[in-house]
Amino acid sequence: MRRTAVTSLPWWQAAAVALGAGLLVAACSSGSTTSGAGSAASSAAATSAAPSATSALCQDAAALRASIDTLTHVHVGQGMGDEIKSDLADVKAKLATFTAQVHGEWQSETSALSASLGKVQTAVSNLTSNPSASTVSATVGALRDVSAAAGSLLSAIGTKCPSVSASASPSM
Repeated sequence: MRRTAVTSLPWWQAAAVALGAGLLVAACSSGSTTSGAGSAASSAAATSAAPSATSALCQDAAALRASIDTLTHVHVGQGMGDEIKSDLADVKAKLATFTAQVHGEWQSETSALSASLGKVQTAVSNLTSNPSASTVSATVGALRDVSAAAGSLLSAIGTKCPSVSASASPSM
């Protein structure tokens, strides 16, 4: 299995995305063991989310982001349909977990991401049944839509997980 970006990125952008994802995971997981009151994050989490809930939210956001990154960095071509379908199923599972965690918050962003994932599913089905330049192009376009929708969602999540907004959009 060979993974490459659908569009070429300078190496420094890819490194920045990887570094940002690593920092996101570290930042979100480090807050899970502290229980001090009056932290800077408590005002952002004051909308009924306890520090542990916010930490779980950040972890779910990081898992979703990593899963989207895997999906959007697959080499789209003949014979890759099964891999893309597997990556797509993983993103859908992570999105379902995240959506359950946020209880309707960011509904327009999660709905947009869900709709774009549906377009990828259709495009990949077409790709596997009729591999051609047009079905490859449609799949690439659908993956770009996922990247854009994910970027909007992750930017919005930055209100509760500030480290998410530093690297909000999975590169595509």
